[in-house]
Amino acid sequence: MRFARESLPFVLPFLLLAGALALLRRPGWAAAALVAGLLVLLFFRDPARRFGGPHETVIAAADGLVTLVDRVEDPEVGPGTYHRVVTFLSVFDVHTQRTPVGGEVVVSRYAAGRKVAAFKRDVDRINERHLTVIRRPDGDLVGVRQIAGLLARRVVCYLKEGERVERGQPMGLIKFGSRVDLLVPEGYRVLLAKGDRVRNGETTMAEPPGGAGG
Repeated sequence: MRFARESLPFVLPFLLLAGALALLRRPGWAAAALVAGLLVLLFFRDPARRFGGPHETVIAAADGLVTLVDRVEDPEVGPGTYHRVVTFLSVFDVHTQRTPVGGEVVVSRYAAGRKVAAFKRDVDRINERHLTVIRRPDGDLVGVRQIAGLLARRVVCYLKEGERVERGQPMGLIKFGSRVDLLVPEGYRVLLAKGDRVRNGETTMAEPPGGAGG
């Protein structure tokens, strides 16, 4: 099992505390600190995932529960209408994200904001967030918006504008939270529905017109 590099500042204090308590002959408290550190580490787990399907297929950027599938206009992503698939990340889900498609990163933009509960509909406009837009080789634009929630501390994205990415590569994480929106062009066919559970880098989310083979 791999873990995101951002875990160290959060986990190391627990490990140091556990070591200090052990030296002070407080084994019970030392064990409790060690367990707490391991629980925090689980938030940063980054399991290996692999998708072997057609290269046109859009895969999940995040782990979690699909809570909404709708159509929106989002000028930050691009002109026209997009299917939006909202994935909610609970405290038990993997909190790292992966790129849903390959192509060129044309937008990588952070926006400061609030820490409102992620189940509210307008958090994609008011909470701390990071928008990534990838232009596919055929020119289609696919957006991923990482959104902090009530308990989230910070949104992290590794990708920079102008960078070329492969589908399924590490994209970033949300520290301790909480919602990821995937936006694909209206002409795409969304392959899941509200209530489905998805896994980053693995679950098929959508395919372009004519099907993945078309």
